[in-house]
Amino acid sequence: MAGLFGAAATASTAPNQTLGDLSKDIALSNPRGQRFRPRLLPAQGNTDFLAVSSWDKKVRIYEIASNGQSEGRHVYEHGGPVFNVDFSKDGTKIVSGGADNQVKVCDLGSTQTAQVGAHDQPVRCVRFFESGGGPMVVSGSWDKTVKYWDLRQQQPAAQIQCQERVYTMDVKDNLLVLGTADRYINVIDLKNPTKFYKTLQSPLKWQTKVVSCFTDSAGFAIGSIEGRCAIQYVEDKDSGSNFSFKCHRDPAQNNVVSVHAVNDISFHPVYGTFSTAGSDGTFHFWDKDAKHRLKGYPNVGGSIVSTTFSKTGNIFAYAVSYDWSKGYQHNTTQSPIKVMLHPVDADECKPRPAVKKR
Repeated sequence: MAGLFGAAATASTAPNQTLGDLSKDIALSNPRGQRFRPRLLPAQGNTDFLAVSSWDKKVRIYEIASNGQSEGRHVYEHGGPVFNVDFSKDGTKIVSGGADNQVKVCDLGSTQTAQVGAHDQPVRCVRFFESGGGPMVVSGSWDKTVKYWDLRQQQPAAQIQCQERVYTMDVKDNLLVLGTADRYINVIDLKNPTKFYKTLQSPLKWQTKVVSCFTDSAGFAIGSIEGRCAIQYVEDKDSGSNFSFKCHRDPAQNNVVSVHAVNDISFHPVYGTFSTAGSDGTFHFWDKDAKHRLKGYPNVGGSIVSTTFSKTGNIFAYAVSYDWSKGYQHNTTQSPIKVMLHPVDADECKPRPAVKKR
């Protein structure tokens, strides 16, 4: 078996223990659209809510029952494909951004939608964060800027210029991490939001696809098009703290290894373990502290473009659709388009003690 995190396989990573089961996964009802990006809302009673942005210019909100059954609750539109969506901390609002250069917020109570911001080029990423006890929005764009929006005013509360187009972004507590073209990674302390706390080149040699913050906001993971993931701490620790590893690669055939993009990384909200999902149509759960894989799952039949956990970590949602990694000519009507809900057992994501070497 191939080494995990670049190390030799151990008894704890034997195939019979790490092969995951997809048989209980449930498809979202009537997802429609193209190239989804789901976000799960914190649980309310026995239900969760899932927001899904799509290239068909719509954001759809679904109610997810405890048995995994789903029902559509609301839809709103942008003027172009919607690239990203996020929930406010209290779960009452959704923010979205897309190719129409707009940032929109939908109030779930009233179902009213308003434009709260704009960029000169498409808005690639949006996130809510808390400031002064209230919600604010941060947006990153291909116009190379990051802007902060107070929902009570039309003009940005502040903005910061990046080196290149913003491709990916994540927020946890006061940590904001940005990944741009040319492999720049910018770290911002939201207590001082108009300055970069740190700037570095990605330790991965190829284009950055995703950044995702640790649950304790001590650092972040980076995924790239080359089938690699990097673990990076904000503050310098011992030399072994930051590392990278290979993933989403097919076994060698005639000495040729097929390498697939890491499209998304999601951290489990309780255990702090994380998932990677890729163009190869597989997802995996990993333990960064023990440096081993917890579970790997069979191919789901198409590229996985986006993932998210529910607040309690009992649901893992993954979106399957074409990710353009092979060009427009491979985007056919036969490409699967679906959002799946995977029920998470504790053993799948719970950290396991590393096997001690004798």
